[in-house]
Amino acid sequence: MAIRAATHRIGGSLLEKLINADGGGYHGVTVDCAKGHHARFVEYRKKALITALSPVDVRRAYYHCDQCGEGVIPKDLALDIVDTGFSPGVRRMMGQVGGKEVFKDGRMDLEVLAGVVVTTKAVERVSEVVGRQIEQQNQKEQRQILSGKIIPFVSKATIPIMYVAIDGTGVPVVKRETEGRKGKDKTGKAKTREAKLGCVFTQTTVDEEGYAVRDEGSTTYVGAIEKAEEFGKRIYAEAVRRGMAQAQKVVFLGDGAKYNWGIADEHFPGAIQILDLYHAREHLAKVAKLVHGSTSKKCQEWFSARKDELDDGDIETITAALSRLRPKDKAARKEIKTELEFFQHNAKRMRYADFRSQGLFVGSGVVEAGCKAIMGQRLKLSGMHWTVKGANAIIALRCCQMSNRWEEFWESRATG
Repeated sequence: MAIRAATHRIGGSLLEKLINADGGGYHGVTVDCAKGHHARFVEYRKKALITALSPVDVRRAYYHCDQCGEGVIPKDLALDIVDTGFSPGVRRMMGQVGGKEVFKDGRMDLEVLAGVVVTTKAVERVSEVVGRQIEQQNQKEQRQILSGKIIPFVSKATIPIMYVAIDGTGVPVVKRETEGRKGKDKTGKAKTREAKLGCVFTQTTVDEEGYAVRDEGSTTYVGAIEKAEEFGKRIYAEAVRRGMAQAQKVVFLGDGAKYNWGIADEHFPGAIQILDLYHAREHLAKVAKLVHGSTSKKCQEWFSARKDELDDGDIETITAALSRLRPKDKAARKEIKTELEFFQHNAKRMRYADFRSQGLFVGSGVVEAGCKAIMGQRLKLSGMHWTVKGANAIIALRCCQMSNRWEEFWESRATG
């Protein structure tokens, strides 16, 4: 560790000389500001910069625009250190740990593993800034795709089956983010906001038993706390980016949330719509417990029979069985009517035997696992309360990392 620290100091000294070899980035008496005005040279100023090697001092030429009343430092722009005291390499490290673990643990890991000493608050701020930059890039790409200005580059090979799956989960937020919103607990006050997550993945083969096999490394994610209308555009843009136009078959997987199927109808009109099998089973289990009691033998028998019918995609028999139920309790009758309508409305999305015969996935386990990994393991830990802005920044950061686009993002900054 001592040798490493000494090596970092030597490397930092050399880096400082290299960065300042230009004398401070002087570009003449005047330079153009962001608004096209002329900013005049004032003086040279130093900036303390934490790099992956060690802290260094950067000498920069400072210009001032009298019309804008703001300073201009061309060298900061060239080195990608505008409004920050951390080098791109250190910010990359901070974003890496900040997207995967609580900020305090990330700070400790940076010090132990990389010898980079920063504060917990700095890890938080930089991680959220990086997340917002990723989201800005995502929004720009989305606008270009939706307007038809760009057609994403994709392989000439066709995609046998592309899946689009959507799920949602509650993220704990600060009190002001839930004003006017109803909650599900006894107080009636909301404590969370729904974060929507979507994933796109592909399938080429089935296993020996005929079950669908997801293509390794094919899953990418998008997510945010936002309205369904905006999220629909987000997931559609991601599917287009992934090459949906080349897919021979598109499958849309979702649970019972109505907005899922609104998105499917609007943005994926030709897709095969499949309602998650396990979600449908939960509806049957709920009815069985409601009518026969959760511990009775009759409850298990009724559910087992309906489960087999569901696996066969025989929704008509299930709805007939639901129609025959006549509980005395008024609330129970109302609940059964709701469940009956649920199965009738989603019948075409529950032809599971037919879907399986085509070698398709019938469960949304991929996106549910994504919700646990992206949201649950990072944003829903004990004691956490987020602002929507902060949560969305970390969601963007984690989606980027788990979609294997982390290198792509930093490369775009280096070349952009």
